[in-house]
Amino acid sequence: MSHINTKTEQRARRHRRIRAKVVGTAVRPRLSVFRSNKGMYAQLIDDETGRTLIGGSTLKLTGKGTAEKAKELGRLLAEKAKEKKVESAVFDRGGYMFAGAVKAVAEGAREGGLKF
Repeated sequence: MSHINTKTEQRARRHRRIRAKVVGTAVRPRLSVFRSNKGMYAQLIDDETGRTLIGGSTLKLTGKGTAEKAKELGRLLAEKAKEKKVESAVFDRGGYMFAGAVKAVAEGAREGGLKF
């Protein structure tokens, strides 16, 4: 019998591969995205010090669909980043496909003025 990977294990493996290449700094933090069954979470992380600079979720946002809420989350994160004088970031899709809600977070952040 061959080795069987669950979806969770496959995503974790993809995420490890991405994290080997994507590193956030204080000047250019990592925009990390996490999807759960209830909502989406995104945060800007400085990997050098191991600190989360800004975080947010779609739980308290109002909107029609998941992607719409995700886009709003991206915009809010970009606004908070501007207040902390952060202009660019590196995008960490967290092992998820760059489509749907994950893509919407990126688009919202770009619209809000964050560069990556």
